[in-house]
Amino acid sequence: MSKRFLVTTAIKETIPQNEPILFLGEWCKSFVNTNKFDKMDTKVLPYHWDDRSKLQKDYSYLTDFYEKLLIELTHQLNQIHGTDHEVKYWRIFIGPWLGYFTQIIFDKWSSIQFAIKKFDLIGTYVQSFKEDLIVPSTMRHFTGLMRGEEWNHFIYSYILKNFTKVECHNQISNYEGINEKTVHELKINRRIKKKFLDYLNLFMVNFQKKNDALFINSYLSKKNQILLSLKLLQAPIHHIDNYLDKFDIKIDKKKRMWKLDGISHNEFEVFARSIIFKQMPTIYLEGYNFLSKKVSSLSWPSQPKFIFTGSSFMQDDLFKLYAAQKTENGYPLVISQHGGGYGSYLFAFNEYHGFKISDLFLSWGWTDKSNPNIKSVGLIKEKKSSSSKHKHKNRALLVVGNGPNHSYHIWSAPISSNQWLRYFNDQCTFINSLDSQIQELLIIRLKNMVKGFEPSYDRWVDKFPQIMIDEGNSKIDSLIRKSKIYIGTYNASTSVECFALGIPVVLYWSPKHWEIKDSAKVYFDKLKKVGVFHDTPESAASHINLIWHDVNSWWNSKDVKNAVNLFKNNYCYEPPELVNNIFLAIHKVIKNSKK
Repeated sequence: MSKRFLVTTAIKETIPQNEPILFLGEWCKSFVNTNKFDKMDTKVLPYHWDDRSKLQKDYSYLTDFYEKLLIELTHQLNQIHGTDHEVKYWRIFIGPWLGYFTQIIFDKWSSIQFAIKKFDLIGTYVQSFKEDLIVPSTMRHFTGLMRGEEWNHFIYSYILKNFTKVECHNQISNYEGINEKTVHELKINRRIKKKFLDYLNLFMVNFQKKNDALFINSYLSKKNQILLSLKLLQAPIHHIDNYLDKFDIKIDKKKRMWKLDGISHNEFEVFARSIIFKQMPTIYLEGYNFLSKKVSSLSWPSQPKFIFTGSSFMQDDLFKLYAAQKTENGYPLVISQHGGGYGSYLFAFNEYHGFKISDLFLSWGWTDKSNPNIKSVGLIKEKKSSSSKHKHKNRALLVVGNGPNHSYHIWSAPISSNQWLRYFNDQCTFINSLDSQIQELLIIRLKNMVKGFEPSYDRWVDKFPQIMIDEGNSKIDSLIRKSKIYIGTYNASTSVECFALGIPVVLYWSPKHWEIKDSAKVYFDKLKKVGVFHDTPESAASHINLIWHDVNSWWNSKDVKNAVNLFKNNYCYEPPELVNNIFLAIHKVIKNSKK
């Protein structure tokens, strides 16, 4: 068995210079140090979730385990805070963190166990961190920490020191924590919009009734939200994120001296139950009373006829506590679909969580017989068709995605940089398979260029210095107006909403990383037959090469139109009366609510 020194993250001080190295994953290898590593004796551990059937089985297991932990935490948190809340209350409030955290630590546990099984590990460096820098304060702070090397190194180190016999060599870290405001900095136009809405709401709240519905991040257009508000006989008030910045509430070890009382059926469950109370965000423990008072001081309706959101149910702790309180008192929670892959993902924790907590889930077209709370109302996010005559344009717009180096929640998508770099290789294959004249006219639109995500901007520029690359700063509509074809590469909003944009569309992604439900396959198969959808980059490039000189004739052909319309009717149809559809669906829920 090969003897190697284990490196768990990309922290440079933990990488020895004169030892044979086992990198736990591709996330350990910084792009800027690629040449350096080529000169060293290194191996990268195969990623356990490259076996996607294992990923699906693990997701099922972790969902069941999550449900058990949630019941245990309901009892424990009620005891700590002197409350008597139901499981749904705590699901709404802490569920997103618990789901993400459980799936992340299982991934790390599995990688460590796999490394021990495959290699003779002669040692590893473990760094120590100040506790207040490595324990998250809020869900939002947690999502910043989990993208960083230090927090991930801490979790790996905890496993190695407490659950393995690998020799750990201690190091002191100079880590000073993350700047949460920097990590989640809003673009200037969104900051201006938020400030304007804050002032507007200060005025409009004078017209708010205690039983008005609350709209926050609804994804409705301003016009449609106003129309819906008027239909509900209430003042139109539009709220956006109320994220809490990292606040200064110190960790109270007395509040963390407890253990979950569930029965552990394997060593991973022992590990999970031993670390949850150490890593739970302080907003759920030490800051709970603080947040409760903050919720009480909100100008939001005290008895809302319903609560309506598209995304605040995942990261906004202030909203989540408000929603938990109100739903427990019988006020309905309505969640609108905000991602294009909903209804077609084979598995996705965010989708699962949204279904579990909502009294009504509004989809863009699809339904699910097993969940009567899902109602089809049509495409909620208003997409204005471009008025440009795209057949006279000469650009091709390639829209690409990215993801964190380290794993986070599980869904039908690439997991960690190991798989995101394979996604990048697919994009390279696609671009290199295009005719040279099309390559010269290509625009590559990147998404959310965040530190710790792959593929990085540097990687793109290094690979394609001659191609126009947009970092994601330009408005997508302005890029569309320059293009005669839109190329989507992942199963999300951009690959579904683009059908409403009025230009020809080609989609492609690997079915190995973007698994879809059986119910969705028939629609993708029809798109595949007419060249709209492809499951290899070579096929997509070959098709674009073929139709490039007369894209419009292909797009407007009868077979293509029929396939696209069938897909749109099931996943993104544009209803003539969206507001009325939503009103009728919500009205029924209000009638059946406890209030």
